[in-house]
Amino acid sequence: MRTYRQLFRTPEFTPFFLTSALQVGAQTMSGPALGHRVHAATGSPLLAALAMSGPALAQVIGAATLLSAADRMPPRAALSGLALLLGLGTAIQALPGLPVEAAFAVLLALGPVSSLGGGVRYGLLHEILAREGYLLGRSVLNMSDGLLQICGFAAGGVLVTVLSARSTLLAGAALYAAAAVVARCGLGRRPPRATGRASVAGTWRNNARLWSAGPRRAVYLALWVPNGLIVGCESLYVPYAPRHAGLLFACGALGMLTGDVLIGRCVPRRWRPRLCVPLCLLLAVPYLLFAVRPALPLAVAAVLLATIGYAANLPLQERLLSLTPDELSGHALGLHSSGMLTLQGVGAALAGAVAERTSPATAMAAMAATSVVVTLALAPGLRPAVPVRPPTQDGDGTRTGRKPAGKLGPAQPELPPSRPSAGA
Repeated sequence: MRTYRQLFRTPEFTPFFLTSALQVGAQTMSGPALGHRVHAATGSPLLAALAMSGPALAQVIGAATLLSAADRMPPRAALSGLALLLGLGTAIQALPGLPVEAAFAVLLALGPVSSLGGGVRYGLLHEILAREGYLLGRSVLNMSDGLLQICGFAAGGVLVTVLSARSTLLAGAALYAAAAVVARCGLGRRPPRATGRASVAGTWRNNARLWSAGPRRAVYLALWVPNGLIVGCESLYVPYAPRHAGLLFACGALGMLTGDVLIGRCVPRRWRPRLCVPLCLLLAVPYLLFAVRPALPLAVAAVLLATIGYAANLPLQERLLSLTPDELSGHALGLHSSGMLTLQGVGAALAGAVAERTSPATAMAAMAATSVVVTLALAPGLRPAVPVRPPTQDGDGTRTGRKPAGKLGPAQPELPPSRPSAGA
């Protein structure tokens, strides 16, 4: 699958895409509205920021407790039910006179639900498109998420100004309800990918199972750490250039869009495994320029070039799926999503702490340098595996199984072989 036309002609992808888009729009509109309500009630910038970023940070709770259910629930029922729960929680946050403590309690409950929803959603995407189409579909979702975030923040800001934060939260709840309807009516009935009862102990067992193999461990670290450190750089755009932060954010969005199109649509499949490390390095190296406080045109160019490197997530996810049996695909992708969001929050906090003691420019360069070091340390584990040559005859007629010269890539994981992908 190489074209967007083929992608949207795939059965169930369009309703899946609409369900995801409606949920992203709802989340993007609701976050600033809740932050506005909390700030109006408390006057605390910290609490307002936590109200906006709390669900992402709380996803680590879901990754540790609920993810075993991602492959043990019928996907259609799970997606529609979880969307209704998110809509209900958002509507509760819009109640007049709701105490701030209650709003944060609801927020902490919605984080694990979102974590579980991510596992179900990306596992279903893998079923709908199979392995050969997953990367193109994921790139389209990435692009739409970026555009919807821009539009959602803008729409949310307008609604908060023209109407109220409470009305904006209700609009977000309505979008979640619409997502539930689209999922229920547009997606087909599918059985769970795995059997057995979901439990916290099962989540821990699957997490340990996924983490036990060196190749998967390297992929997870490459998906989480370089990404999170560079998000820390982005969190300092406002203190670095207060008057031009919007331009830097816009260039970052354009770079991400460019990278997703190039990797998802233009780069041949056989090249993608070799691009994981170069793209992770591209994500960080241009930010080293901020050590000398570049002029605005150079800063814009550096951000635009660096954010193309976020496309490393696409071949890395493809590699993760190739190392994971299908009955764990939802859990594996949910763990990736939850860990990435958590590390992004940690990266932003770490960058802010370094900037407090030095300067925003120094902190951005330090985070980028750390990202480069981490990527180089992980590079040996991310090399594509070199296939073993079949046995050949030596000059004396003896059959041998010599391997080609050079270092072999990482061994395959010790999990059982994957079953055939749905639709393959």
